[in-house]
Amino acid sequence: MVDLKCLLCTDLLYFVFKTGFTLTSKKKYILDAATAAKKLRRMAYEILENNTDTPGIVLAGIRESGSVIARNIRRLLAEISPLPVDLITITLDKKRPAAVTLSEPVNFDNKIIIVVDDVVNSGKTLLYALKPFLEFHPAKIQTLVLVERSHKAFPVKPDYVGLSIATTPEEHIYVEVEGEEVKGAYLE
Repeated sequence: MVDLKCLLCTDLLYFVFKTGFTLTSKKKYILDAATAAKKLRRMAYEILENNTDTPGIVLAGIRESGSVIARNIRRLLAEISPLPVDLITITLDKKRPAAVTLSEPVNFDNKIIIVVDDVVNSGKTLLYALKPFLEFHPAKIQTLVLVERSHKAFPVKPDYVGLSIATTPEEHIYVEVEGEEVKGAYLE
């Protein structure tokens, strides 16, 4: 006779091992690492499709997670195209974005700039991140986010979106990165 308790324990242990689930875990994952990688690859192809006649692109990642996403997009673009891609980092306080700094001074005249962030909620961070580029005359400014929420307070609509999700204003979305890898995104 099969011990039903033992069978249930084995199934439960397998589930915990495969998913990393814990009883204290409150994370509701909306993207895992594999799905995030597919979304990033799709967005890299979209960038190429929308910018066919350009001598190069500048990816401007908003520090921290946005920079990791920008580096991943750059790597993916290098795999599928010889298009030159420069990479810079934007640093700003997301709560009070008065000062916005760039990792290096670049002349952005006639360049295509893609501002990259992990999540867009109200649009405030992306709007302020555009500030340093307005001193120049870029050919285009586009925006890319891994996750778009539907709570716009500012007139910013991302050009490239990995996942668009409706949430309540009280919920928050976090993108997990580890080193250069996007591990996923979860809702709290």
